[in-house]
Amino acid sequence: MKKLSLAFVCMLFALTMNSQTVQNSSYSTVGYIKDDGTVQNSSYSTIGYFKSDGTVQNSSYSTIGYVKSDGTVQNASYSTIGYIKNDGTVQNSSYSTIGYIKSDGTLQNSSYSTLGYAKGINSKRAAAAVFFFFYRLN
Repeated sequence: MKKLSLAFVCMLFALTMNSQTVQNSSYSTVGYIKDDGTVQNSSYSTIGYFKSDGTVQNSSYSTIGYVKSDGTVQNASYSTIGYIKNDGTVQNSSYSTIGYIKSDGTLQNSSYSTLGYAKGINSKRAAAAVFFFFYRLN
């Protein structure tokens, strides 16, 4: 199982043409989120989708979870797997803080170490991508 810090590193974003570039703390590109909600890896292969209603799908369009308007993150069975707070705090289902998405786009782990950057990305999308595409909590 991957460590959460590695998962967080994989979900760091900076703005580019029609997509946000996922960067680690060394500014290396590790993926993209397009304006239409398509999630891609660094080779531009689609790995998932964020739908406008909060549904999260894998690359085969199967629903793998949901992000509710209140920031609750659920898996496909509607079990809560985490929370994304309005202040950018990301918590697991036990309410333990696992990271932060700062207003300037800096992503930090729970010890406030900078893991990378998420400039120009919606914090709920960035955090949800951690839960669904780069770190399994089940």
